[in-house]
Amino acid sequence: MKNIRVLLAEDQGMMRGALALLLGMEDDIEVVAQVATGDAIVDAALLHRPDVALLDIELPGRSGLDAAADLREEAPDCRVLILTTFGRPGYLRRAMEAGAAGFLVKDGPVEELAEAIRRVLTGETVVDPALAAAALSAGPSPLTARECDVLKASVDGATVADIAGKLHLSESTVRNYLSSAIGKTGTRNRAEAVREARQQGWL
Repeated sequence: MKNIRVLLAEDQGMMRGALALLLGMEDDIEVVAQVATGDAIVDAALLHRPDVALLDIELPGRSGLDAAADLREEAPDCRVLILTTFGRPGYLRRAMEAGAAGFLVKDGPVEELAEAIRRVLTGETVVDPALAAAALSAGPSPLTARECDVLKASVDGATVADIAGKLHLSESTVRNYLSSAIGKTGTRNRAEAVREARQQGWL
């Protein structure tokens, strides 16, 4: 009798289908909803009432990390398990802050994933051990929320004026935030700062 209801959020169709198929082979797990965007996660959770939401991080629309925080508010009975390609310490820290109950990388065996789903449902926190050690040694992100906003807005060759308009800031304020972020990431320019912040999982 299948009794663990799972919501699956993964933007790559083939990966999503494969995960649903593999998890469906478990005697006690049923995938009750599949979504391809972060914006669809909360609505799907409210409609299907899953016990566990299995979320990728990098999704169109809202990220899996943002959606995890949304679920904590909107569907507090749903446990969140982050499953990602990117085992970055900063991502793990942000996932835990958003209320996730687990964090695994995609290169593990499906049996490990099924067991993690069962364990988070009993109230355990399940985290890849190597990643947990790396996150502890890396420490928290040095960037403020506003510095992160400015870095995110600066991708794709956006000018200072573009960023200022988008975030409703003055151009001088944007320059100050960019300068501070470049200094904190130990890089030479904003493109390098964005790359480093992403690599660390701070963005």
